[in-house]
Amino acid sequence: MEFEAFLRPKDVGLQLSGSVASHLREQIISGKLKSGEFLRIDSIASDLGVSTTPVREGLLLLQSESFVRLLPRRGFVVNSFSKDDLRDIFWAQAIVGAELAARAALKITKEDLAKLQQLDTEHEKAFKAGDERHVQLGYEFHRFLNLAAGSPRLALLLGSLSRQLPNRFYASIEGQVTDTLKYHPIIIDAIRMKDAEAVRSLMFRHIMHGAEHLIQSLERAGTWGPPTEAANAPVAEPETEEVAEPKVPRVARTAAAKSSRKAKPARAARR
Repeated sequence: MEFEAFLRPKDVGLQLSGSVASHLREQIISGKLKSGEFLRIDSIASDLGVSTTPVREGLLLLQSESFVRLLPRRGFVVNSFSKDDLRDIFWAQAIVGAELAARAALKITKEDLAKLQQLDTEHEKAFKAGDERHVQLGYEFHRFLNLAAGSPRLALLLGSLSRQLPNRFYASIEGQVTDTLKYHPIIIDAIRMKDAEAVRSLMFRHIMHGAEHLIQSLERAGTWGPPTEAANAPVAEPETEEVAEPKVPRVARTAAAKSSRKAKPARAARR
């Protein structure tokens, strides 16, 4: 049964209602459950082999996240889920995740930095070896960095945002692993330099790239209708604020100009 495969050992400790919610959330995001479709508690409980209580609790959780709504005397119905909804989930994660990474860059110790480097190395080795552990290692990289920020409430907020997108989606995003292999090393380099702003920008772009990769994957699967040519287009860099070039004081520019004019006769004399 599909749900039995979903309840893997890593889900130990996760409440059954949370597992049911995650399962249904995935069905909605992937388009298997369509907007306007009614969700019958008895039918879902029978399909998943659980009692009706965790199903009802799971649906109430999804209602709090606006994935479903409860119609009086009719039951739960699936809300629409658009590309913009998906981008909004990633954007919220990117904002909080980027801030945590920037804070970690200023607090991380040499020992923690070495551990972060080790996780990245193991992640790359696992991916190249075809080891499925690379997904978990990529997750551990971000988790370790989030905890290193020393901001538990912000990390908790990010955790609640991340639960709106099942972990299995990250593993199935085409191109996401390739992006990870590119971004993680340069994020580590920026952390090593304690350049918090660079870390913030890199992490934001890294997470938002995942949104565009996932949208393209879902478009190819026909989640929002027939596949389109746009689904095969390269993923563009997310927009970021341009950083202005540092202004050189007028006195310095004047001195530099005078120095340049004085240098010209010297070059002519050498000829």
